[in-house]
Amino acid sequence: MRIYLAPMEGLLDHVLRDVLTRSSGIDVCVSEFIRISGSLLPKRTFYRSVPELLTGGKTPGGVPVRVQLLGSDPVCMAENAERLASLNPPGIDLNFGCPAKTVNRHGGGALLLKTPDLIHDVVRAVRQAVPAHIPVTTKMRLGYEDQSLTLECAHAMENGGSAELVVHARTKTDGYRPPAYWEKLPAIREALRIPVIANGEVWTAADFHRCREVSGCEDVMIGRGMVANPGLALEVLGKAGLAWHELAPLVHVFWHNVETRILPKYQGGRVKQWLGYMRRQYPQADAVFVEGRALPEARDLVALMLESMRQAEVAHA
Repeated sequence: MRIYLAPMEGLLDHVLRDVLTRSSGIDVCVSEFIRISGSLLPKRTFYRSVPELLTGGKTPGGVPVRVQLLGSDPVCMAENAERLASLNPPGIDLNFGCPAKTVNRHGGGALLLKTPDLIHDVVRAVRQAVPAHIPVTTKMRLGYEDQSLTLECAHAMENGGSAELVVHARTKTDGYRPPAYWEKLPAIREALRIPVIANGEVWTAADFHRCREVSGCEDVMIGRGMVANPGLALEVLGKAGLAWHELAPLVHVFWHNVETRILPKYQGGRVKQWLGYMRRQYPQADAVFVEGRALPEARDLVALMLESMRQAEVAHA
């Protein structure tokens, strides 16, 4: 059984990948997508989005990061994949699931689920351009507006050369609204020869195990659930999760990353974003969010979080 950390544009980037893979339990990460649209990107673009490429393709916690590409032109995707492969990533993942309107408007992400033949051509072109030792994997949703082409798209990816397939068990139209239709995954898994990884609406360890049971998938990818509860992977493995006060070391790492890598005008938003997700798991996070929302500086909000954790540790002792 493997636990994957999902790519989430605007949320789960290298800043949080570092944090969430330090708590252990995660086996594989996939980066947020790098958009490929008509030009050969310089190496610095890949390094900027996935700085782990500078450290052997792994997070500081030692977890490999597959680099995700998004695009619809087979030739351009292949050229960029070849350049990316020269940086020796642990894997290259192709995005056929992003529901964002701006992405779909420009012919990327989930929109390609309407055209299985084009999906096949993209995957095949990338696979042929990348050395055999670097796996090419794919991620999809159940469909765009409906599920009529689900199996055709999955077969297109497998036949194009995908080594694994992650399936977010919702359509593009479903967005992120619950539920995720895990019961649709056995048909995909049984139709393919490659591993199928389940994804969608896993917030708790109980969700994780029920997802595996319903889908029949050995491996599961977690996204927002891991952001809300950094100890979720540990709980899945039957270990103790992370209490509020035990998050303090991760908050220090997070703030260091934000302060050194994020422009000052965006720092407050990044702190509030993560704290907002943690409100789902930790009552203390909700109290900090309410008390700190009027604070003018991001560092003040972080200080408030750490003080809350310190008080929780004293109470726990």
